[in-house]
Amino acid sequence: MRNNLICLLFIMTGMFACKKGTDPVFDKSPDERINDTLSHYQQVLTGAPYGWRALVYPAGAPRSVYSFYFSFSGANRVQMFSDFDAASTNNMRESSWRLKALQQPSLLFDTYSYLHVLCDPDASHNGGVYGMGLGSDFEFAINGAQGDTVWLTGRFNQSKAILVKATQHDKDAYFQHQINRAIDSIGTILTYFHRLTSGKNQYDISINQYLHQVTFTWISGGQVKQVTTGYTYTPDGITLLPAFRDSTVTITGFDQVKWDNGAISFTINDVPATITATPTPIAVDVTAPKRWYDYAVKNESYWATYYGFHVNGIDDAYHIIGLPDYAFLIYYPQVNGPGTSLDILGFVLNQSDGGVQIAYGPLYNAPSFTPDGRIIFKDAGYYGTTPANGSAAQKTRTLMADPMGYYLVQTSDLTYDMVSAKDGKSWITWEGF
Repeated sequence: MRNNLICLLFIMTGMFACKKGTDPVFDKSPDERINDTLSHYQQVLTGAPYGWRALVYPAGAPRSVYSFYFSFSGANRVQMFSDFDAASTNNMRESSWRLKALQQPSLLFDTYSYLHVLCDPDASHNGGVYGMGLGSDFEFAINGAQGDTVWLTGRFNQSKAILVKATQHDKDAYFQHQINRAIDSIGTILTYFHRLTSGKNQYDISINQYLHQVTFTWISGGQVKQVTTGYTYTPDGITLLPAFRDSTVTITGFDQVKWDNGAISFTINDVPATITATPTPIAVDVTAPKRWYDYAVKNESYWATYYGFHVNGIDDAYHIIGLPDYAFLIYYPQVNGPGTSLDILGFVLNQSDGGVQIAYGPLYNAPSFTPDGRIIFKDAGYYGTTPANGSAAQKTRTLMADPMGYYLVQTSDLTYDMVSAKDGKSWITWEGF
């Protein structure tokens, strides 16, 4: 026992005789290590000879994607293009950038740039939501880099972004204005509905140029199918991200896109394809008209629009926003209360006391709903007195009462587009309250 105690004493003596403190795991301080990391990323970003291609996926706009070109300089300036719209595609903008340690290495774009447009709270600039835009970011945490790729995550909204080293061809495409935006010509096709035909495949196609989304609608096995995917612009046309797939084909993009005699022509997987005008959709939502009407009746509310009818390619074709004291236009079912027969297409005017009031407009008996998905309005007279220069109201009344009626296309929980069943060249967008 005594010998064991002596051994223990020698061990403890040896332990306390050792050098106090511990050897550092790293040969540099934390500040030195983070500075080295930032210096590394500075070299990575500025060392790409032809700059960077970038894809940004705004967190507030699922299925949307935008392409950018960045060229970072050692003076913390960045030359930038974006495919958000034609102006940002064709005009280089220079702004500032920097790297900073914010819990992890972060890439900050700290003066207003094309990146900031995506998160501008004024939704008129980006087609997003007022107060947040598209919910994108302009400050990104760097998740890592490998080979020619850098991965980023937005610090506030967690938008995802990817940087890939550009080639000389990529750089030239922007600086020499070679990005193909011919798909934007879809807006000059006069009908609301557009038909994509490629070989034996046909789809209704809708392109949202603000959100960079393509929606395909088709019928398979007697069932209506619909898929929405994002897209970016390329020198040849557009790339779909992710690719669109149905049971017969995978579409990664539209190539050799051009505007051709009133239609858009291109190739899909080397097969000729077109987008053309069509007066009727490939699949009609036959319950939409009644759903639209019943919502306002049930909630004792109305549907509203500001611009009125779009006709033959012209927004506010009848210039209703120029009417004296005009505020907005509403369709109010059973305006005298539930169970009453008359509806009104009411022109709402601003009042001197700051309020608004329905001043005049055509009246309707309860509409009819056809088995093939149309609503038909039945003119029943007029309320109030139209101003002397109020031909806009009369033209709106005439178009509303077209005997062919209208299809209703639901575009969100509280928005519908009402499209002329006669030729598909007239429509109005309603917002519910």
